[in-house]
Amino acid sequence: MHPVVKYSLARLGLFLAVLLALWPVQLNLLLKLMIAILFSAGLSFFLLRRWRDQVAEEVSGAVLRRRAERDRLRKALAGEDDSADDHPDRS
Repeated sequence: MHPVVKYSLARLGLFLAVLLALWPVQLNLLLKLMIAILFSAGLSFFLLRRWRDQVAEEVSGAVLRRRAERDRLRKALAGEDDSADDHPDRS
């Protein structure tokens, strides 16, 4: 399963678990939702650290790939295409 999907589902699961734990408490629904958001965020910071790191690595890799592709396209548009260097048999 993709790390972003896994992490997102785990965050949602933590939120729902905290909300269900608060359900019997006599509070306004909006207050329950706000408390559930805060507690699930705090829990996910500690419990989901490994998955969060995997997501960060994946996003970082995507950013680096996109940056390299953007630089390559800019060079090609500026006439600094390295394709002639890659294929010496072409003139």
